[in-house]
Amino acid sequence: MARILLIEDEPSLITALKDILHEEGHRVLAVSDGETGLEWILERKPDLVLLDIMLPRIDGLTVCQAARKHGVQVPVLMLTAKGQVDDRVRGLDSGADDYLVKPFSTRELLARIRALLRRAETEEKAALHFLQLGDVEIDFVRMEARKKDKALELGAREFAMLRLLAENAGKPVSRDDFLDRVWQYQLFPTTRTVDNHIVKIRAKIEPDPRQPRWIHTVHGVGYRLDASARLNGAEEK
Repeated sequence: MARILLIEDEPSLITALKDILHEEGHRVLAVSDGETGLEWILERKPDLVLLDIMLPRIDGLTVCQAARKHGVQVPVLMLTAKGQVDDRVRGLDSGADDYLVKPFSTRELLARIRALLRRAETEEKAALHFLQLGDVEIDFVRMEARKKDKALELGAREFAMLRLLAENAGKPVSRDDFLDRVWQYQLFPTTRTVDNHIVKIRAKIEPDPRQPRWIHTVHGVGYRLDASARLNGAEEK
């Protein structure tokens, strides 16, 4: 059914969980330290991660935080003996989707896994794949764009900026939001960088970049994608 990555350093629990999950029809990958676990999250792209907190080399909280910083949205269920409220809060704040305290019921574990997989499937179906702006078509899955049936070259950040605008169509997206989501403040921590990229995007997609039809400036805030843009092939408003 699903490819589940188990990051746990207790051999007996690894064996038990693998047996339980195999019986449910899942494929299980297991590693026993946080560093390898993070590498496998990034490289093997599992459908769900079962993550212990107390791990050799890198603890589970750090693993989860690092995965989220890399943009990984895989569901993460933390399994840990730490059951205090503060421990749960730290786990969820690190990016985990759910938190289960050891020892736990097999039935509850499987129920939580099913719930997380259902949620992930629903979000995947609702994810934004396609954007049409007049004669410009943008495919976010294939990272391809066309204008009047001719290939249109967009950079990775331009795709990311257009996607962020499309996810908030009709609503303003601040320059800080762009820096946080697209650049993560790592390379160009100035709002002018956002403006420069918007100028380039407009030059590629707008009928008249001097009088934008699709990407509007919201003075003092940032930019807004016109609400009439077609998303995932929906009818234009």
